[in-house]
Amino acid sequence: MAGSRKKRQEWSWWRLLLLVQFIAVLWPPFYNRAEPALIGMPFFYWYQLSWVVIGAILTAIVHFATDE
Repeated sequence: MAGSRKKRQEWSWWRLLLLVQFIAVLWPPFYNRAEPALIGMPFFYWYQLSWVVIGAILTAIVHFATDE
């Protein structure tokens, strides 16, 4: 289209927050254990479940911080 300009996507340091969640769950030796248990649930399971919530929060932070 004539006269339309593309917006260039600029790099934002906020996007590095997204790496935190991947590093935390992609390194199994860090969380591959049963203790400490939380409400009878082994560490492995509640650690993974907590990162689902933390990942959603981090994704929302990055989305709103980089929203143009």
